[in-house]
Amino acid sequence: MEIFHGRPWDDGSRLPKERAVYDLLDRLEITYDRVDHRPLMTIADCDEVDATLDIRICKNLFLCNHQKTRFYLLMMPGTKKFVTKEVSRMIGSPRLSFADESYMEEFLDITPGSVSIMGLMNDRENRVQLLIDREVAESEYLGCHPCVNTSSLKLRTKDVLEKFLPAVHHDYQVVEIG
Repeated sequence: MEIFHGRPWDDGSRLPKERAVYDLLDRLEITYDRVDHRPLMTIADCDEVDATLDIRICKNLFLCNHQKTRFYLLMMPGTKKFVTKEVSRMIGSPRLSFADESYMEEFLDITPGSVSIMGLMNDRENRVQLLIDREVAESEYLGCHPCVNTSSLKLRTKDVLEKFLPAVHHDYQVVEIG
C-alpha cells in the first residue's frame, strides 16, 4: 500500500463526493496523507491502512433517538465498545439506536462502510450532531474516509477541529466512552 500526499493527481475517475472532500481540504489548506485500497467495510478491515498511515481509523457510528428527530455521528477508537445506554446518558438522549442508512445518505451523502466526519460537509442544515470520544479528540492525528471506503486519509486532529468543522458549520461534543 502506497502513501500519497494530498489528492489523486488524476481524480477524474473518482466519485464527485470524494473529489469534493479533496477540494474542500485543499481550499482550507489542510494537508493530509492518503492511501487507496480495496473497499473496507469494518474497522477490522482497516488494520493494513492503520499500519501504513501509522494511525487508527476511527469507528464512526451513525445514530438517532427513538423518534428519529435527532441524529448523531459518533467518532470513537475502534478498540472501544459502544454501549448505547452509556452514550445516551452522556448526551441526554434516551434510547439511542443505529439510524437507518437512508438518513445517512440523505444527510451526509455517504453509505454504510464509508461513514466519516467528512460527510458533515454535506449536512448543510446541521441535522447531525458530532460526538467525539475524548481519546480521538486529544490525538495528534485521526484517520477517516473521504466519503468513500476505497481511500483513507490521515489528518491532523487540530486541523479537523479548528478548520474543517468551522468551515462546514458544525460543532462537536466530547464524550468519554468506557
